[in-house]
Formats: sequence, C-alpha cells, structure tokens
Amino acid sequence: MPTPRPLAIALVIALAAGLASPAGMAAKKKPAQKKAATPPACTDFYAEANKGWLAANPMPTSGAISALGQLTARAQQQQRDLLDGAMNAPQNNVQKLLGDFWASGLDEAAVERDGAAPVAPLLKRIDSIRKPKDIAPAIAALHHVGIPVAFHFGADIDLRDLDRHLGYFSQGGLGLPDPAYYTREDADTKALVARYADYIRKILALTGVAQQDIETQTALVLDLEKRIASLARTLVDLRDPRNTFAPVATAGLGKQYRNLQLDAFLQVQGVHDDTVSLANPAMFAQLDALVGSLKPTQWQAYLRWRVGDAMAPYLSKSWRQAAFDFRGKVLLGQAEPAPRWQQTLDAINLAAGPMLGREYAATHLSDATRRQAEAVADQVRDMLVKQVGSSTLLGEPAKDEARRKLERLRIEIGTPRYDLDYTVQPMGRGSFGSNMLIASTWRHRQEMKRIGKGNANRRWDVLPQQPALAYDLAHNRLIVTAAMLQAPVLEATMPVDAQYGAFGALVGHELSHAIDGRGRHIDAKGEIRDWWGPAETGAWETLAQKVTALYAGLPYPGLTGTRVDGALTRDENIADLAGLELAHAALVAARPDGGAQADKAFYTGWAQLWAQQVTRDEAEIRARQDVRAPGPWRANAAVMQQPAFGVAYACKAGMPMQPKPEGRVVIFN
Repeated sequence: MPTPRPLAIALVIALAAGLASPAGMAAKKKPAQKKAATPPACTDFYAEANKGWLAANPMPTSGAISALGQLTARAQQQQRDLLDGAMNAPQNNVQKLLGDFWASGLDEAAVERDGAAPVAPLLKRIDSIRKPKDIAPAIAALHHVGIPVAFHFGADIDLRDLDRHLGYFSQGGLGLPDPAYYTREDADTKALVARYADYIRKILALTGVAQQDIETQTALVLDLEKRIASLARTLVDLRDPRNTFAPVATAGLGKQYRNLQLDAFLQVQGVHDDTVSLANPAMFAQLDALVGSLKPTQWQAYLRWRVGDAMAPYLSKSWRQAAFDFRGKVLLGQAEPAPRWQQTLDAINLAAGPMLGREYAATHLSDATRRQAEAVADQVRDMLVKQVGSSTLLGEPAKDEARRKLERLRIEIGTPRYDLDYTVQPMGRGSFGSNMLIASTWRHRQEMKRIGKGNANRRWDVLPQQPALAYDLAHNRLIVTAAMLQAPVLEATMPVDAQYGAFGALVGHELSHAIDGRGRHIDAKGEIRDWWGPAETGAWETLAQKVTALYAGLPYPGLTGTRVDGALTRDENIADLAGLELAHAALVAARPDGGAQADKAFYTGWAQLWAQQVTRDEAEIRARQDVRAPGPWRANAAVMQQPAFGVAYACKAGMPMQPKPEGRVVIFN
C-alpha cells in the first residue's frame, strides 16, 4: 500500500522549511545528528499489522484475496466437512436428510443414470394441458415446487406494518435477467438473444421435443416471454419501493384475474392472508388475457422450457453443460464450471439452506463464543446509547427517539430465534434432481409460512452458515451468523482486546445505521417516519462533507493517479469511524486498566479484518463501484482519527498515522 501521501507531503514540506531557516543553516555548522526513524506502526499501520498475512498471501493472478474472504472459504469447508459426516454417520433426522442429499449430488454416475427422470412428472403434468383452464393450475403447481413461472410470488415486509410479511405478486417468468433485452435492437443485444434462443433449443430437445418441432416451439417461447416483458417495469424503476408495494384484498383476485385463478393459486401455496401486494396490475391483466387467448400448446412450450431451465443444473451432464454454456459463459463470463462439490453445496444451500444452518451452528458455534459475542455487542450498544446522550449531532427530541430505538433493538447471535418445521419427505441417495425438488418444495413452504400477521420475525434473510453481520433496519435487530464468529472476527483464542477491535467495531459500524441517514426513516415503534428535524439534517450533512473530504484525499491502493471516491464511500466510512469509536469506548469501560497493550491488541484486531491483495484490474472495478473504502484505508483512516492509537504506539503529531488534533474527524466522542 502507498504511504499516506497528503500527510507525508506535509511532513516533507515542514522539514524543508526548517532547513531553510536560520536554525537550519546553523545546524550545518554542527555535527549532523541522526534523525530518529518513524516507527512502522506510525507510518502505515495496516502494513505493519498485516505483514505476516501479506507475506503469506501473495498477489493472485486475478481478482482478489482477503482475510474475510478466507473466512468465507473456511466456512464453506466447514460445511463440506459437516455434510461428509452427515453422509457417513448421521446423528439425527436432519443430518440424515442432508447426508442423503449430499451423497446423491456427489454421485455423478447416479446423476447420469437418472437423466431427465426427476422432471418427468412435471413434464407429464404440462403435457396434460388441453384447455386454457388447465394452464393456471399448472402454473400454481410449479410455483409450489419452487419453480416460479409467468410471474414471481414471494414473502416480503409489509411496509405499512414492519412486524408482518405480505405475499408479493411481482414480475418474473423470464429467462433473461433484464426485460429490456427483449426489446433492444442494438447488435450486442441481438447477438445475446440469438445465443439465448440456441439455449432454449437445447433444453427443449432435452425435454423430449421432436427435432422437427424445435424451431416452432422456440419461437413460441420467445414470443410469450416478449409479451410478458412488454409490460414489465425497468430494473431502475424497481429500485423504488413505491413501484413494488401495492396492497390489495385477496378476496377479489379470483374474479379480477379469472384465467390466472389467483385465488386458487394462493390456496395451493398455503397462503390464507386477506391482503397481498400486486404492484403491476397491467402486467397481470396482460398475463390473464394471454392465458385465455393463446393456444395451450404455446403455454406448454413455455412451461417445458422454464422447468428445463430451472432444473438443468441438477440433472445429467448434457443438461448442465447446456445451462453453463449460456448462463455461465455468456451471462457471467465464467471459463469453467465449478467443481462438483461446489455445485452440490450451492444446490443444498439454495433448497435446504436452513437445514444446513441448523446443523452448522450446532457444530461450530459454542455457547461460550455466543455468550462472549452477546456481551461485547450489548456493551457496544450501551455505549452508543451513552454517546447519543452527549452527541452534538442530535437535538433532544431526536436523542430521546434514538435512545428508545436502541433500547428496543434486539441482538440475535448465531441462528434465528425461531426454528422451522423440518418435516420433509425422505430423500434417499438415488436421485439428486428429485432431492432438489423435495427440498425446494419444503423451502418454498417455509417461505410461505412467513406471510401473515406476526410472522415477520420468524427468520433471517441470511443463512447461519454464511458469514454475515448486519443491522436489519426493518426489524431493528442486529444479526450475527454463526459462521461470522471465527477469526479474524471473533474466536476464543483471540485476545479479548482484539475481539473488541474486530467484532466490537463491526457491531458498532452496523448499530450506527440505526440512527444515521438510513435509520432516521424508521422510529422506535418500527413505524416509517422521519424522526430527524432540520437541525439534525444539517449537522449530519456537515459531518458527511468532512468525511467525504477526508477519504477523497487518499490515493487508491494499487492504482496510479486514482483516489478514493469519498462521495461513493461516504456512508460506510462514517459507519467505520463510528464503529471504531464505539468499540474503543466499550473496551475502556470494560477494561479501564488495559493501557497501551490493550489498545495495541484492539487496533491490531481492527486492522487485520481488512487484509487483502487486490489485482490492478479488480482495483479499477472497485474504485468505480465499491461503496466501501479499500482495505488499507478502512484500517488506517479510522485509526488515524483516534488519539489513543498515537498514545499506544508513541506516534507524534504530524507522523503519517497521527494527524494533528484539528485535522481529525470525530463522530460521537
């Protein structure tokens, strides 16, 4: 990483001025005195704290590697080991299900023998369509097994009542990722659609369509998808919640959309709520009309294609290769498919992720680690409450609301508080594709149970086996997954002081979002309203400008002539500064006699979170797109704002890692 240039340049200028002064001239007459070297920690703390890691992890040939990326890889290996154990010696019924699922996916010979057998019942159901009235039940049946066709239906938060999930009818049913692909006329898009059409041909052939009918059915599929896409909203429009949230009573859906039979659709999904969201009625009216007007044979072609596309990654090699050639190579730019174990693990996490999460947490999260994480998180939350009380950023009414919100905040460590119903049809080891359908049906059923009053808190939107530490704005809770609680974040072998610097600072980062520019829009009662006034808005904008300017002056590591985008990274930078402040204050409160050694361990814990090696090509992408500062500056910039760091490492004011007091940016203290 480059030395912090602005401060270094300032130091050089100061020394030059001294040499030009009379005192400097006079010094020439005396024997030269050797200048004391700046301690490495005071020059570039990131490099000093991570020198061992950087030496052990050379620059990759492409992409990037990082300490947190290695944590993710370790969690993945832990999942593999767990599944191997469940396959060979299951300890309970859930492990038996997982072990059979895993074994069936790894047995490539069995997958080849199975061929298209797993989808045969679904294709038979589609072949039985004779009349327009048969189409809607087929659509509902496919949704029930986790294959969304024609449209999307899922559970999401009711924006009128954040303690409730609604069923959301929304656009979907397309094989291309953007509806615009179906209408653009530029050469690149036409070339992409041509490759897509070739993929459709391959899948239709694999489903049993006769060769002489392939072209006709491919044209029917593309025609129907173009019709669906014609009234779909753009991806930009969908970023606005107002374009996705439109509550309507379920009672009238059957009459309003007679051909789609949306009332019967909800019954099949097990949804009995009195309200759903349906934000694009024009598109659903179009779909309803298409069910009644298009020939059933066109719908059959479309549904066969959608089933084949959805299930191709879990069937024999010819199916997988067809899917990879388009979705992997063309859409994602991948050179080779992932190894078989990776494909199988991804499938299990997709269809049976909560099952694996349950067993992962039981295996890898000790009660002691959970208690320590809860204790540190509680202390950081308490410190935030205290800092809010003395903050100059918030007026008294806003302080009261912030305190109430933080006091009601829930901290959930390891796994969700609410468990699931693990009653699942036995899988066996004979058919990976069939197991995928069994598991995805179970997962869909569990998602549908979220819909209705009082069910919003039933689950997380992340899995326990996937490293994550996040503030859930809608439900005012901190979520820390089991996989996150290991090095370099928090583990039993880490010094306690380092745990505060790593885990505690991450907690502080996330909790600050409860009361910042995002958190201001949801109050302590969980109602959507802005509880800031003009004074708070002005104070935070002034702070934001300071933080923007601070980071905008920093050179981007690995790139020449490029600086950190202070505006793009502003919000996350504020949270980093706040998190480190809160965690250090919590450490001092918990260990008032810790002194310099405690502080050194604390700051080292923080810096080691951000160890990374990033290639130039990857750095160029991140400099344009990443809302977070690069790792070296996430480590250094936050540390530079804390006087305690300078005291611990005996850094003098003006050294690169210790700016003068008037140059520091402070969030709360």
